[in-house]
Amino acid sequence: MNKEQEFKPYIPADKVLPELTPVSIILGIFLAVIFGGANAYLGLRVGMTVSASIPAAVISMGIIRVILRRNSILENNVVQTIGSAGESVAAGAIFTLPTLFMWANEEGGVSPSLVEIALIAIVGGVMGVLFMIPLRSALIVQEHGKLPYPEGQACAEVLVAGEEGGSKAGTVFAGLGIAAVYKFITDGLKVFPSEVDFEIKSYKGSGVGMDVLPALLGVGYICGPQVSSYLLAGGTIAWFVIMPLIALFGGDAILYPATEPVSALGAWGIWKNYVRYIGAGAVAAGGIISLVKSFPLIIKTFGQAMKGYGKKKTSDGRLERDIPMNLVILGIGIMAIAMWLIPAIPVNFIGAIIIIVFGFFFATVSSRMVGLVGSSNNPVSGMAIATLLIATILLKASGNIGMEGMVASIAVGSVICVIAALAGDTSQDLKTGYLLGATPYKQQIGELIGVISSAIAIGGVLYLLNAAWGYGSTELPAPQATLMKMVVEGVMGGDLPWTLVFAGVGIAIVVEILRIPVLPFAVGLYLPIHLSTPMVIGGLIRYFFEKKKAASEEERKEKVENGVLYSSGLIAGEGLVGILLAVFAIIPWKDGSLGDAINLKDGFGIHLGNVGGLVFFALLCTTLIFFINKKKKGKKEAKSE
Repeated sequence: MNKEQEFKPYIPADKVLPELTPVSIILGIFLAVIFGGANAYLGLRVGMTVSASIPAAVISMGIIRVILRRNSILENNVVQTIGSAGESVAAGAIFTLPTLFMWANEEGGVSPSLVEIALIAIVGGVMGVLFMIPLRSALIVQEHGKLPYPEGQACAEVLVAGEEGGSKAGTVFAGLGIAAVYKFITDGLKVFPSEVDFEIKSYKGSGVGMDVLPALLGVGYICGPQVSSYLLAGGTIAWFVIMPLIALFGGDAILYPATEPVSALGAWGIWKNYVRYIGAGAVAAGGIISLVKSFPLIIKTFGQAMKGYGKKKTSDGRLERDIPMNLVILGIGIMAIAMWLIPAIPVNFIGAIIIIVFGFFFATVSSRMVGLVGSSNNPVSGMAIATLLIATILLKASGNIGMEGMVASIAVGSVICVIAALAGDTSQDLKTGYLLGATPYKQQIGELIGVISSAIAIGGVLYLLNAAWGYGSTELPAPQATLMKMVVEGVMGGDLPWTLVFAGVGIAIVVEILRIPVLPFAVGLYLPIHLSTPMVIGGLIRYFFEKKKAASEEERKEKVENGVLYSSGLIAGEGLVGILLAVFAIIPWKDGSLGDAINLKDGFGIHLGNVGGLVFFALLCTTLIFFINKKKKGKKEAKSE
């Protein structure tokens, strides 16, 4: 408690500044929708999303401080709180809900309605925020100094450096603009392929390549060298060990689940028919291992939260005010009854019970996990897989079988996924607020506003992307949703290739024994190596600048931060243009689409091939290095004097 008493936030408790204002709410909702859409596209393409807290904070500072001339750091904090909720809603939704679209396309059924998607996202998002509120004191206050909450601290630092907001926002917008132009050239005009691919004929079954895209470079830089190297390690095992062995021993045999001889499949065929199941087993095992390792801490956190329920606080200061516990419990009860009784949400009584039990459990796990590894590395999909396995088994045992049972399983998994994502995001935001001296209940209300606004918008984004390309296509592989679909179908139909799944489980156990982080390795094993290679380049660029000798620690820190801001812009820029291209692809125009009318997919006759893709990616890396090295004008002037 002494540490807690010694800590002094940036804005003291006795000072009151504007926080939850009409300006912060409107700007926050706008950013929630924008970042939610951008992250939905990113996640459906590469299976990962990235925290939007820092770019939302920087953009809000650029608008509120520079354009609107308002000066309240706590108002900026509410903007990023509302804005980052959009990314988390998108993360939970796109890992599971596209499965419903895939089934509709395959079976000739009806796609989920906008109301259904919005309600699932709202229920999961609201419960994720409410589950986190009783954990705030235990995780944010009492564990201060033990749980770093990296993105929460970084966001607080960015906001504190208010006078530098203009230059920081400029770096984000530069990344956004460059990525937007780059993305339009490669995936719009098709001047060069966005995926460079080489199959190694002398080493049958193997292959190598790279998706030369801005978002992947940015994700790799933000995740850093360690996480990106674990991803590449998983991809290397898959594409240079497992796949060549399958090609060698399979020969001309037809091995389930493939319907063609192994020799006729090629590298991509082997990956699609076999390695994805091995990767699924590894991801599921990685999620379960992470949960088991965290279990003692979960029990401790839960116990601390329960102790605080009945105690009356000695002080009722601004910094201690959460949404009242009776309203939290009432809200959770309303959400539980709503998802059980509202026909638009395909969850029955058993599903509602599963959601309440696993929801609080995974909210606790997620809140603590992001405190250690950050929101971008939060294993939401691992939690969703564990939930889907259990939910599908229970629903099948209770007589909910066939398509109805599978849809119910995905609905349960979707709500849990959104709960876990929002609990993690809320804890990061509350950490930022704790450091700054924000009023907790105002942040929590802001989080709920962000959830509801982005949940309403996410259905439109999902419909738009499905109409443009369809989930499971080359443009939108939706790797996590495809994995969830595979798990539910396999458990419900009893035909999951369990040998391959358990092989993945075995690999995950060996990796854990070697004390290598399981989840990033397992994700790398599951995803094509083409996604890991550009990420590791981003990670290596960060490693170089982190280890490079600099004039001072402050200069090194500034360079790394410049890279994070520029990388955030790269991710946002590609995501936004991805959505724009989707709009062009579905707007009818004469005999084709608007995209055809403005000569998209033709590149005006210019096609640079794989070499062109590598050259452009090298130029993109050069821009990242340039902005990392870019110095503030004030510092240059000081040196010249």
